[in-house]
Amino acid sequence: MLKFSQQNAKTKNLRSVPELQEYLVDKRKIYSLDLLSGWSCPGARDCLARVHDVNGKRTLRDGPHTQFRCFSASQEVIYPNVYNARKWNKIAIQVQKTVTQIRNLILESLPPNLGILRYHVGGDFFKLAYFRAAVEVAERCPDRLFYAYTKSLPFLQKLDVVDLSQGFIRPNFLVTTSVGGRYDHLIPQMGVRTATVVFDENTDLPIDHDDSHAATSGGSFALLLHGVQPAKSKASKALVELRGKGSYGKQR
Repeated sequence: MLKFSQQNAKTKNLRSVPELQEYLVDKRKIYSLDLLSGWSCPGARDCLARVHDVNGKRTLRDGPHTQFRCFSASQEVIYPNVYNARKWNKIAIQVQKTVTQIRNLILESLPPNLGILRYHVGGDFFKLAYFRAAVEVAERCPDRLFYAYTKSLPFLQKLDVVDLSQGFIRPNFLVTTSVGGRYDHLIPQMGVRTATVVFDENTDLPIDHDDSHAATSGGSFALLLHGVQPAKSKASKALVELRGKGSYGKQR
């Protein structure tokens, strides 16, 4: 069985979004399905960071092209339970060989009171069969909402989708491409909406403070830089200037 994380300080704000109320009736809750950051992110580049576990000692290493550190990788080096749960999920999905096997694993693991599921606070769709399985799960659960950020564009490109410009894979499954990946060159031809991490609020894009843009239909948007950043880096200096405005704890 997979391990699901309950709502965090950011995703809990989805409860106040009018368009999402139908998915939260009968006291349904918001969850995420998380995997190991970096290790399950084949498209990561600008944000790449991985936790290395050697005999129980975890260290965080940035990638060769990292411009800002993945916030969820920082969580994994700080919190053992977070790391262990994400590792468990990564292995559990990886050993499944077919779309049907992965789909059934997810369906059997879904919390009974789930209303909204985010794939992934940590991780990404690391193989095509997993992405296809997630689509089939959404088809089997039309009264639940699923949404995701992804850099796995070669996999997304092979799916039958509704309207990527508005985020739709299925009516109840929305996706947003995170800019700064290895496959950014595919974004224009695919017409998928994007989320761009920005270092300040001087942007023409609407800023998503609470996942409300990601979990509903619409065009591209921005995300403020957040999470622990490498010391003395441009990202760390920008984070100081933001004074926590990109934090998951921010209410809007």
